[in-house]
Amino acid sequence: MIELSAKLTTGTVYLAGEALECCISFCYTAQPEHRNSQSHYDALENLAWASAQIHCFYSTSKNTGDKTPTIGKTTSLEVTSCDIGDVIFHTKPKILFCDLTIPLGETKTFWYRESLPIEAPPSYRGTSVKYSYKITIATQKVGSHIKMVRIPFRVLPISPIMNMQDLAALCGNETTEELQPTNPFSEERKVETPLTMALQVLQNLTARRSPNSYMITNTRGKVGRFCLFKSAYKLGEDIVGTFDFSVGTVTCMQVSVSLQPEEVIKSKSPSKNMMNKDTSSRSMTVARYHEVTLGLTQSQLILPIPLHITPAFEVDDVSLSWRLHFEFVTTNEKLLPNPEEKDWTAPLNVPIETMVWNLPVKIYSTLPKQITQHSVGNDAYTMYIK
Repeated sequence: MIELSAKLTTGTVYLAGEALECCISFCYTAQPEHRNSQSHYDALENLAWASAQIHCFYSTSKNTGDKTPTIGKTTSLEVTSCDIGDVIFHTKPKILFCDLTIPLGETKTFWYRESLPIEAPPSYRGTSVKYSYKITIATQKVGSHIKMVRIPFRVLPISPIMNMQDLAALCGNETTEELQPTNPFSEERKVETPLTMALQVLQNLTARRSPNSYMITNTRGKVGRFCLFKSAYKLGEDIVGTFDFSVGTVTCMQVSVSLQPEEVIKSKSPSKNMMNKDTSSRSMTVARYHEVTLGLTQSQLILPIPLHITPAFEVDDVSLSWRLHFEFVTTNEKLLPNPEEKDWTAPLNVPIETMVWNLPVKIYSTLPKQITQHSVGNDAYTMYIK
């Protein structure tokens, strides 16, 4: 019996355009029925071939009405019943070996290295569309069926940061250098690639603070002022803002802020497009802030961005953006007592009004190492070949 073990040595999260590395080992282990009297033929095991490649699976919900795009005739391995969706992208298969002989108790190790396209769609589990990535390792013994093991991994988008043509044009431009000290004595200069340029632009966009103030009003007057210190964030960062109710003429009793995705399915029918967008934004909330603000003149918003969500992206079939969904509960009643009053009783019923407001925010990818150090998962997979 041969034990196939595979492990991603560079982690399970990658940026589009990065290179991944997988260590694949084949070990011929002794079965319990093996005895010392076994023949020389039993001490050797043969495998005809083994290959590895990357597959991107795409699936849609049944109510979208759109057909799943498929690829043409290729050398990609067929999709099994265990896989969800169809293959819309795959790399060329790489042959690990042909006609491999493994003595009993020994292990043969091979390395699979592949680079992801920088324009590849990210891993995404939406309400209508799902993208997932897996490394497919296949092998076969002579006279036996093909055995496959799939290793899932996550891909983060990099293309929404800038257009790929703009990235290529900006390579070497001094105005987009990293926001960090450089060595003036260094003579060598690294060759800029679209991936490194995108990371530099990402750092510049998310590190720059540009406070924006918004006066919140309804039909009865001013509710307050909201200040957001920046509008571009990376995964894992905190969205920080402040509320100033001292400028309001309407009493704000409570406020809630939700981080929500806006998924838009690109369809030929504009009405269907709007329907999918509205349904998606209502059904999902990934982070929420809530505070009772009655009697407060100042309040602070701190809303952490989860690491498991998908940053904003746009491909041929779907686009994803993010927004802050505000809900203000207001009243025209004067609920707080005057300083001169000694006794005050809170009212049992208060007429209220609820006002909603959506503020778009930009959420970009972060470095994969920041995600892998906070995640707990299985990065090693094993399959037995009899």
